[in-house]
Formats: sequence, C-alpha cells, structure tokens
Amino acid sequence: MPDEFTVTPWEVRGQVDYDRLVTQFGTERITPPLLDRIQKAAGELHPMLRRGVFYSHRDLNWILDEHSKGTPWALYTGRGPSSGIHIGHMLPWFFTKWLQDRFGATLYFQITDDEKFLFKDFEDLGQATKVGYENILDIIAMGFDPKRTRIFLDTEYIHHLYPIAVEVAKRITFSTTQAVFGFEKANNVGEIFYTSIQAVPCFLPTAEAGREVPVLIPCGIDQDPHFRIARDVAPRIGYPKPALIHNKLLPSLLGPGGKMSASVPESSIFTTDSLKDAKKKISNAFTGGRATVEEQRRLGADPTFCSVFAFYNFVFEPDDRHLAEVERTCRSGERLCGDCKLELWGKVEGFLRRHKEAREKAKDRVEDFLVRD
Repeated sequence: MPDEFTVTPWEVRGQVDYDRLVTQFGTERITPPLLDRIQKAAGELHPMLRRGVFYSHRDLNWILDEHSKGTPWALYTGRGPSSGIHIGHMLPWFFTKWLQDRFGATLYFQITDDEKFLFKDFEDLGQATKVGYENILDIIAMGFDPKRTRIFLDTEYIHHLYPIAVEVAKRITFSTTQAVFGFEKANNVGEIFYTSIQAVPCFLPTAEAGREVPVLIPCGIDQDPHFRIARDVAPRIGYPKPALIHNKLLPSLLGPGGKMSASVPESSIFTTDSLKDAKKKISNAFTGGRATVEEQRRLGADPTFCSVFAFYNFVFEPDDRHLAEVERTCRSGERLCGDCKLELWGKVEGFLRRHKEAREKAKDRVEDFLVRD
C-alpha cells in the first residue's frame, strides 16, 4: 500500500490510511465500549457503526452524556454543491437520518454555494446556487423530518450567518489557515475566509436557543480540518465545542487509490444517472477477482480492495450475516465477480428507482425545509 496520500476538504488522493489519519488529525477511534453506549442510547447500532465505516470521533461521549441528562442536542451536516449527488456524498446523510430518527434531533443542513463558487470553476455565483437547489431535492428525498430539518444556502441565509462568522474570523490567523489547509499567497481571500462560514452552524443552535445546545456533526473524515478550527475558536467566543463523528470515504468504482469523485463520473453512481448508465458502471467496476474464472474458482478472490464489495459493506447490505456469506464465498471461489455485480445491481436499481421517485416529489416540498433570511 502506498505510503503517501492526500486528504483535504477539497481533494482526496491515494490509498487512504485511516489509522494514520486518526493520529494526523488528532481524533479518537470509536471503541467497543463507545459502541455499547450508542446502542443503549439508540436501541440499535447502524450497520455503518457495526462495520467501522463511521470509525472516528471528537467528543461523542459528551453528546451521549448530555443525551442521558435529557439535554436536547442538534445535528449539523452539509453539502458543497459542485455537481450532482453520488452515493459517496450520501454516506453521512444515511447516518444523519438514522440519528434524527433515533434521537429526534433537529438537523441544520448547510448548502455551501459560496464555497463552491470560491473553490471551483463556476463562472458566476448563481450557477453554484442553482446546483445547490438541485442538491436540495436529493436531501429531501432522503426522508428527513421536515419539522426537524432546516436547510439553508449560505448566500440566502447570510444575515443569520455573518455576525457569527465575523466573530470566528477575527480569531483565525492566516498562519492557521496555512498550517491547516496549506493555503498560499495565490489563494483568493474568499478561500481563506470561507472556513469561518462553515463554522457557523456549529454555533447557530446555541445562538437561536439562548442557551447551550450541543451539536454533533456527522461528516467524512476529509471535512475534519474545518471543525478543528471551529472547536479551537468556540470557547473564545462563548460557544460549546461541536462534537464530530467521521466516516471513511466510499472507494471509487475504478479501483484503489481514491474516493468516488464527481469530477470523474465513471467513478461514481449519481442519483440522476439513468438506470442503464448506472448498471454499466457497476458492470465495469474494479473487483478483487482473478484473471480467469478457473483461477478464481481455484484460488478465490480478495474483497479487500474490491469496489463492488465496498458498496455492499458501506451501504447496500444491512444484513451482517449475508455480508459475511458474500465475503466467505468470494474468498473461497464459490462466488464469481459477475455474481456479485448482478446481485449488487438489484439492490442499487431498487434504491435508485425509489430515490428518483422521492426526488421528483421533493420539487413540491422545498419550502417545507428551506429557511431564508
């Protein structure tokens, strides 16, 4: 496995060593005792917890302590609207919905159209905002509770966001952004300021309630650098530090060495893909199989770096017993890669059909979820 990899909020490259990231970012592993606490509080464990897809955290014990006292707490996650939505984008959303269902928490969902205008090649800000509205349809289609979900675009909720963002920005030096994000003189000033905006939803629940409200952020481990800064600033401006729970990143369909990427459409299954195109992507996906059927029957395959098995493990097989059987028969050679792809496609096809239908209905429900100034 290569030693070098890159993980930032804007780029993931190479074969990620998630154990190294825990040390590098200074997070904590989710341990069996912590899983026991979550199970007791929630009544069950989400498959992504059982399988270590959500594997790292900051101050999750504090959230559980506050929950045991009956203290209301909030959820915060987000989306940077650079493109359509693919399955990799949705990993934190599946888990966030489970948390909302199990704990009844209010969700603050930030659409960072400003970020994508600043960091991506949009010709004007309106393009990023338009993509944001398309992404909102996918968020609503997930089934979040409209009474407990507040979706907002940064550019349309800025009167609420900006006063807190200024408080945050005053406590962040340029040298901090250089150290955390690797910014240089060539970065535009909007990029340097942006993390101050992404920090704000950590503090909005407390500002709105007029009392301390704990906040838990489910997110990909690549987003942690923003919130390290937010946690550092929080006590200096009178807010509690947000807690985080991090997921690993869904591997590319093209094989080891990166996550699903919107900039490489073949690496991902998008919710707007036609069923024909999605099936073709799975048919062409990288596997851990052998060069020939005879060799695979004799020696077995390796699901360790198989993108098809990753789809099973991360999202599409909730039954641990069946997942174990898929792995066993893969390694023994009883199951061929074509068998896995065919079975997986049945699961993905069902999901896409349901999601597309819910996404179409979401067009009439946007105002039930969206908050503006």
